[in-house]
Amino acid sequence: MKKNPTSILAFICVLAILGIIYATMMPQYISKEEEALAEFSTERALNQVEIIAQKPHYVGSTNHELVANYLKLELNRIGLETSTQEGFTLNDKGLLVKSKNILARIKGTNNSKALLLLSHYDSAPHSFSKGASDDASGVATILEGIRAFLYAKQPHKNDIIILFSDAEELGLNGAALFVNKHPWAKDVGLVINFEARGSSGPSYMLMETNKGNKELVKEFSKAKAAYPVSNSLMYSIYKMLPNDTDLTVFRKQGNIQGFNFAFIDGHYNYHTQQDDVQHLNKMTLAHQGTYLMPLLKYFSNIDLNATDSTQDDVYFSVPFSFISYPFTWVMPMTIIALGLLILFIFIGKAKHMITFREIFRGFVPLLGSLIIAGLVTFLGWKIVLEAYPQYSDLLNGFTYNGHAYIGAFVTLSIAICFAFYHHFSETRATMNHFVSPLLLWIVINAFLANNLTGAGFLIIPVYFGVILFGIYVLTSHYSLGLNLILSIPALAIIAPFIVMFPIGLGLKILFGSAILTVLLFGLLLPIFGAFIKKGSWTMLFFAFSLAFFIYAGYNSGYEPGKAKSNSLLYVYNANTNSAVWTTYDVNLDEWTRTYLGDKNQKAVGLNSLPIASKYNSSFTYSAIAPVVDVPKPTIAFLKDSVIGNNRYLKIKITPNRKVNRYDIFANPKMTFFNFKANGVSTSGEKGNRLEREGMKILCYYVVGNEPLVLDFYINKSSVFDMDLIESSFDLMTNPLFQIKPRSDWMMPTPFVLNDAVLIHQKIKKYTAPVTPLAPAAVAKDSAIIAKDSLISPVKPQ
Repeated sequence: MKKNPTSILAFICVLAILGIIYATMMPQYISKEEEALAEFSTERALNQVEIIAQKPHYVGSTNHELVANYLKLELNRIGLETSTQEGFTLNDKGLLVKSKNILARIKGTNNSKALLLLSHYDSAPHSFSKGASDDASGVATILEGIRAFLYAKQPHKNDIIILFSDAEELGLNGAALFVNKHPWAKDVGLVINFEARGSSGPSYMLMETNKGNKELVKEFSKAKAAYPVSNSLMYSIYKMLPNDTDLTVFRKQGNIQGFNFAFIDGHYNYHTQQDDVQHLNKMTLAHQGTYLMPLLKYFSNIDLNATDSTQDDVYFSVPFSFISYPFTWVMPMTIIALGLLILFIFIGKAKHMITFREIFRGFVPLLGSLIIAGLVTFLGWKIVLEAYPQYSDLLNGFTYNGHAYIGAFVTLSIAICFAFYHHFSETRATMNHFVSPLLLWIVINAFLANNLTGAGFLIIPVYFGVILFGIYVLTSHYSLGLNLILSIPALAIIAPFIVMFPIGLGLKILFGSAILTVLLFGLLLPIFGAFIKKGSWTMLFFAFSLAFFIYAGYNSGYEPGKAKSNSLLYVYNANTNSAVWTTYDVNLDEWTRTYLGDKNQKAVGLNSLPIASKYNSSFTYSAIAPVVDVPKPTIAFLKDSVIGNNRYLKIKITPNRKVNRYDIFANPKMTFFNFKANGVSTSGEKGNRLEREGMKILCYYVVGNEPLVLDFYINKSSVFDMDLIESSFDLMTNPLFQIKPRSDWMMPTPFVLNDAVLIHQKIKKYTAPVTPLAPAAVAKDSAIIAKDSLISPVKPQ
């Protein structure tokens, strides 16, 4: 297959540019342990990760307390006095837990706002994650960064608060406890939060602010982080994801803004047993350090009140630079780009270089490529899922061979582009046909200017394309070298999104990458359109695509380190004295079939009380299990009194075994007032009526086997109908069951209640009958319940 040498050189140059862009996104080296003590050492930080992430340390576990004690000792070791904050919080999603925050404070030379360094130390429950990336990496980054900062005796004006928050994995409860209850919260002017949603890749900066980002953007740029990776579109994408961070609580409940730094590649390890130090990428940890050190030095010395703003900026990073401009520029820039393009078109028309007929013909290969590449990728991924049903085992939507599928569909999209331009465009018409992608990009940017202003930086590559077109029109000269140089912004700004979209949003969004690939191809048309043998390039990229598909298929199985997730639960129904094995799995394996059998009987009746999970997973199959004598909880009605038209109840549920979680449900027809759980009301509650969806009342994660105490009012005429599910995460170790271990190529499914022993029973009264209160108490409590509600207070008789 003979090709034009110039085409091959151009292709090599494009690959080289992409390689340089990737290499400059994050460090390509790690600082060793022998690094100067005044500098951040990746190896020293990694040592901290190894210690913190030795074992799972979810809230309520023994290791959770051990990690908390270790962090206090480490802060003491570097010369800081520590304190703890403990207390119950009930968030607006009904998540109740007793959190234990670990704090330290470094005094500055003045009394302005404080800088808060934030990371959570609890690991994800249920899946027995060791939490190396999420979020021992963040804790270790702060420990090592603060150690180096103190050793260097860095002068700083602002106080620096260190908060290792608790219960982030459950419902951001530790952060809420600090923001709403700790006296230091009112001193915080800015938060720097380190997080993870994977185990590798560059760390992205995401801002959170209730107002404008203009000053935050400006000050971040001044801090001069070595490898900034961010843009104003990322926060919009982040908000599409089904998760928040502790910083969200600071923004929403404390009106405190800040920066998130999180890496998202290697998403298949997120919240799994594979989130260990072996899977944490060292370069990624180094990247976190390159953010912390300059930002710590800079923001500990500026007036943090000056970071407030009411205006927003578009911002984006390119290699060695961080660029921003006001949102208000986006639409004018789009209009100016359109005006320039029209001007150059008419100049070209006057010089007989451009014809309207060829411009319109240019839309044929462009739109054809867009439609076919998008459809082929959308339907192709559906076919892949049918061919490899095991991919549905990973709930996060990104497979172990996911990068190969990105490569397969991206190169297939490029092949489709070459095929269309081979049949519908000639080399001599390239610059005429270049007008159509420029026009389409301008239309897209006009739409974004009104609907997604944060993406306004996408007009920048279009400007370079318009300039390139203008140079051709004005000089009548075609230069491949110049075309390559002016195409760098398109490659630097757009190409990373082609990979980032499916990594961040799952492989279901691959069709978006295909469409973006075609749009990028359009901006690179002055390069690729000049390739003489486009048919040969079509076959070459089709071969690349086929190779990626073969590689993905060959690596579609499971192995240690790339494990299959599966789930198993034992559910005892105390109401019927019956028990079942159940699972969330769609595809049963040899381990789950041991308990569920080969008949795949649907899970009947088990989903009537939905147990909360990140992806709303429900039980799929069940099988009859032997009834095991698992100790049931004690339910005591401490108070049950009629107060006018209302009934006041105080119920205590005490475990009689080591338990980890209670899920409480009630008939949707029941309306609850002045609801409290372990003495606390819902955070941010408005009025005295409990807002809830469906049957769920709350989910309580137990620490130290502490009982659950509920007190509330309901209408006297309401039928009392409540259920509880008590769970312990000990199915694999409980001697009553003797479950055989998983194979080394299996792991517990994350994001769901797993490896657990459940007891389901009605909440029933077993004590004395209802006793009315005294008239004075009736009047007092009736006034309370009536406040902000439609229930009238009852006058004493």
